[in-house]
Amino acid sequence: MKKPLSSAEEVVRLFLDFLSVEKALAANTILSYGRDLKKFLLFLKKENIDWTKAGEETITRFIHEQSRAGLQARSLARLISSLKSFHKFLLLDGLIKKDPTANLASPRMWFALPKFLTVAEVEKLLSQPDAHEPHGLRDRAMIEVLYAAGLRVSELTQLRPADLNLEDGFLVCRGKGGKERVVPLGKSAASATREYLSRVRPQLDKKNQAALFLTRLGNPFTRQGVWKLLREYACRAGLSARISPHILRHSFATHLLERGADLRSVQMMLGHSQITTTQIYTHVSRDRLRQVYEKYHPRA
Repeated sequence: MKKPLSSAEEVVRLFLDFLSVEKALAANTILSYGRDLKKFLLFLKKENIDWTKAGEETITRFIHEQSRAGLQARSLARLISSLKSFHKFLLLDGLIKKDPTANLASPRMWFALPKFLTVAEVEKLLSQPDAHEPHGLRDRAMIEVLYAAGLRVSELTQLRPADLNLEDGFLVCRGKGGKERVVPLGKSAASATREYLSRVRPQLDKKNQAALFLTRLGNPFTRQGVWKLLREYACRAGLSARISPHILRHSFATHLLERGADLRSVQMMLGHSQITTTQIYTHVSRDRLRQVYEKYHPRA
């Protein structure tokens, strides 16, 4: 067995580097794992337990504490995944003799039905930016692209002008794990983006930035910046203050399925690695299923 490193923080740093370099996980996933392990180390410090001595009972108590604190099933499942990956890394690297998480099972994932906007609500949201103002044109284009392509907010902020093909109506985005995918872009979004590129972006691009969407200061938008901007327009439209970029992504998938798109195509456009993730949207198709049944079943 190797000599333990001097601090738990150093071990976690090496583990996160391993996830980045060896596993090529997405930056947001690595950040989430880092936050989970920071909580774990704080728990161990509070309990006065050395990280090399944390056994199954200790880890189980930590998970139960997080659950009692209100951590939801998805976050709890990721927390357990973080702990299992971390301790597997420690075992393979010879820093511990036995994996205390070997018998841990993730909680059953009860997927919450995604919140989404109606088509009318999306139209109302898109009508809020002032098209007579440069920043209104930019904001309209951003919201159009979010909804038209079903992008994650991180994918939107990473877009570059070179990623767009406005003539043929598609864009290339980089999703989780750096995976690229091609997504169609509707005429309305393409038109709004073309206008932004010709009339607004040249004024904002004071620093020769690569990003497609730029702030007033000429910097690329952050995820938080897009979130704040969207909520401001949602409030103006009289929609819930809890509107987020991801709700537009949910709306994109929901509206496609409602109108007859097949699940596999929606999976590809969303960039889901597993179709089971996409299936959470099928609840919206119940009305369509009833219509299909009544149309085709001989005794409907």
